[in-house]
Amino acid sequence: MNKRASEASSAPQIVIITGLSGSGMSSATNAFEDLGYFCVDNLPLTLLPTFARLVRENYDERPKIERAALVINIREREFLNEFNTQLEKLRREGVRVFILFLEASDEALQRRFSETRRPHPADTGEGLLAAIQRERAAMAEIRAHADLIVDTTEHTVHTLRRFLVERFSPEAQGVPMRVQLLSFGHKFGGPRDVDLLFDVRHLPNPHFVPELRDLSGRDRRVVQYLKASEEVQETLRRFGDLLEYLLPLYRREGKSYVTIGIGCTGGRHRSVMVAEALAQRLRRAGFDASAVHRDIKKTPRKGEKKANRV
Repeated sequence: MNKRASEASSAPQIVIITGLSGSGMSSATNAFEDLGYFCVDNLPLTLLPTFARLVRENYDERPKIERAALVINIREREFLNEFNTQLEKLRREGVRVFILFLEASDEALQRRFSETRRPHPADTGEGLLAAIQRERAAMAEIRAHADLIVDTTEHTVHTLRRFLVERFSPEAQGVPMRVQLLSFGHKFGGPRDVDLLFDVRHLPNPHFVPELRDLSGRDRRVVQYLKASEEVQETLRRFGDLLEYLLPLYRREGKSYVTIGIGCTGGRHRSVMVAEALAQRLRRAGFDASAVHRDIKKTPRKGEKKANRV
């Protein structure tokens, strides 16, 4: 990764978007279009060398196409072998190629195909789940070659777009490191795409305080209850000190976006309060930090709506 990043910045860049059906490749393409990339959806693999010639050709000493994002579906083994051969050839010729692989859990993919009522492209009659699992197995090798793997299970269309824009924007260099504090509940499963993970189940639990149970960790009364605990204060101090030490080291290694998971039992009280407090401290330290709460509304109250997923 660092080696490729150090190649000549004037080399054309091709981002190849691939992954599992239903994982959000269309949404990813829209994000790259917003970034000014020349986008091609479902480019036949046989046309990859032809397209690569276009990005290498110059017009008035500049490439005709400076940046391109190509959606290529690679499921069959013979196409995979051909893809690997063409990829190595392009890199030898100085074309900077980046492979973005999108995936999601079986449950999320089942839900998305059921909601859209579209047939799965790999379904030959064995059923949706079997088609998803067969495609996942077939794509395992190309996944192993990816420069970046993004699990979109918990992403909405909007959060996926934000992530990709922040990750691939040409203006990303030189801006403060973006840090996302992601609160979650262990009983709903751990998050997939985190760089660090902290467990705060050792802290006092407002769930067992009747007047606080139905509130969240963003409510002033819950915050006051937790901050009255010396354990909470010490945990915040030590977590904050560790992050202020680690994040500059991550930045030095080329990371511009870091996600930190903060987990408690239900994802409603302790993890929410800790994520908010750490985000505030990191903003004071000069980081572009924000708190996102995955499970705070896992059991929506009457009238609440769930966000649209990818």
